[in-house]
This record gives sequence, C-alpha cells and structure tokens, in this order.
Amino acid sequence: MKLQAIAILLFGFCLTLNAQQSNGDVMDWEKYDPPSTLVVPEHPTTRAKFPFVDVHSHHWRGLDRAYFEKLAKEMDELHMQAMINLSGGTGLSLKNMVDSAQRYIPGRFIVFANIELRSIDDPEFTASTVTQLENDHRNGARGLKIYKSQGMDNKDSKGNRIAINDPRLDPVWEKCGELGMPVLIHSADPAPFWQPWDEQNERWLELKVRSGRRRADFEASWEQIISEQHDIFRKHPNTTFINAHLGWFANNLDTLAQLLDAMPNMYTEIGAVIAELGRQPRAAKAFLTKYQDRVLFGKDSYNPEEYHTYFRVLETADEYFPYYKRYHAFWRMYGLDLPDEVLEKLYYKNALKIIPGLDPDQYPQTN
Repeated sequence: MKLQAIAILLFGFCLTLNAQQSNGDVMDWEKYDPPSTLVVPEHPTTRAKFPFVDVHSHHWRGLDRAYFEKLAKEMDELHMQAMINLSGGTGLSLKNMVDSAQRYIPGRFIVFANIELRSIDDPEFTASTVTQLENDHRNGARGLKIYKSQGMDNKDSKGNRIAINDPRLDPVWEKCGELGMPVLIHSADPAPFWQPWDEQNERWLELKVRSGRRRADFEASWEQIISEQHDIFRKHPNTTFINAHLGWFANNLDTLAQLLDAMPNMYTEIGAVIAELGRQPRAAKAFLTKYQDRVLFGKDSYNPEEYHTYFRVLETADEYFPYYKRYHAFWRMYGLDLPDEVLEKLYYKNALKIIPGLDPDQYPQTN
C-alpha cells in the first residue's frame, strides 16, 4: 500500500509539472529564445560594401572545376574577391590544390601550407620540415597555418604536449620570415572553456552542446598556451604573425591593444568572434579605428549566409539583432557603422600589405 501511495504521489507530481511547463511556469533556459518586439530600423546586408579578402577559410575536399566554379559564384555574390585557404597541407596535395585554383579562379584562392609534428623527436625533423616548407613555397604556398592542435593535442614520442614555443620549431618561424610567408596561428580556444562548467560560465550553453570543448582539467592552462604563442612572436620579430580570432581577446580589447603595441609583427583577424565585437559597438569601433592597420577580415568555417551578419555588424548602425548561432552568443548584436577608410583596410588593404599572391589590380586603386 505504501508503494502504491508513493506511485500515486509521483504521478500527481508529474501531472503538475507537465501542466506548469505547458503554462510557461517552468522552462529550460536554453529553450528561451523569443523574437524581439523592438521596432527599430533594420538593414540586413548580404553583400559587402567593398571587395574583401577572407584570410581564414578551410577547403580541402573535391577541389575540382565544378567546386571552384560554384565557389567563385558564391564569392561574387558576397563581394569576396579572394580567400585564403588555410588547409593546404603539404607536398604534392598542396601543389595540386594551388595549380587547380590558379587554373580555374586565378588570384582568388590563395593557399597556405601546414606542417606535420608527429616526427618532432626525429633528429632530422627540423631540417626536413624547413626543406619541405621551402618546397611548398616554390609550389605556390603563400603562408603557413598553425592549428590549435599544436600546444593542445599534439604529443611527442613520450606523450608530452608539444608546446607552441618548442625550440625545435624556431627555424621554421625564421624561414617563414626569410621567405615572406606570414604565419596564421590559432592557439587555444576561448578562456571560459578552461573554467568550471557551471552557472558562472558565459559559455555554458556552448559547452553543453559541444562537450568536447571543455578544458577545465586540461594539463596546460589557457594562460600558459597563450603566453607560449606570444613568446614566439617576440622571439621572431622578422616574421609576420596573424593571431587568429583576435587572439581570443575580443572580450578584452584593452589587453589586445597592449599586445599589438608591444609586438609590431603581430596582426590579427576577426574570424569567429564577430559576436564579441557586436555586443560592444562603441569600444569595438574605437579599437578597430585605432588599430585599422593591424586587423584583417576572417570568417573561419565557410558558410555564405553567415557572412551577412559580419557585414551588418561592420557596416550598419542597426541595433539589437541576433547572431546566427545562439550557443555562441545568446546576446544580441549592434552595428559598428565603421567609416569607409577603416572598412577598406579591414576588408582588403591590410591583406594586400602582408599576404603574397593577391593581385592588387583586382581591388580598388585608392590611396
């Protein structure tokens, strides 16, 4: 009889809970996403005001004529004049990619090489890696991309984490400087990934949806990984580094400004952090205006429709509009309304300055 009574009570509780949920008394936070009732001017922007270079893109499969023709059409619709493919690989595959791009969309698809770290303990690793980099440069690679796996996931033969500033890589950075190859480097991830997954974590929803991004128990702290990155910038002043994703300081622009001041060979790009800029429009506009010669346009994952949000944030004065991935940003965005001078540098002039292989004749001839 006691068990029967408990069952009846539980059944009644469930009915009450369901009734509350259907009446809106109880709701999961991640489901709460109401459309705004705010009535303000809206200027959805599907095409950039100026031709732009996306310095942070990834393409590696099926790069045949049909692929490039489709890509060129999408780029034209966005007003993207060129993109930098950071997933060039190395060796013959890189050469084939460069040759195909040059055949079908010349000057519009610039390829960066990558390096392989699995044999870092081999006594010949450094020399062979530098030689391969020289070969890739001769075969058309115009820069080097370093993935976040270096400093996080890559291990040596003893299972130790390979630090970003491992001295065996110093000749690689130096060679890039010699060859005029900029290094676009992605280190770590947003700092909240290293923090406890609880109600105090602003990235709680993203870490729920993408649990593999939780780093609270990772062997190296966020601060350590970032400091290793800055160490190579300082040690190799003759090499140009492009610090991906605003160096994960889009939420702390004062610190990013200090880093840019201290390291003149460091540039940065806005890939995957437009939501951070869009929630601080006055501070972001001031920062991009002051450092207009050091910031490039980047997107990261290639999805044509997602560029529209970038254009709207950078070009308009719109208020309170949504980001396209709520788990990245549950807040609303505001336009920065950047002046043309800043937009032109962000969109293409800074890229023309530091990335070889771009054809200046494909862009407006302005002072």
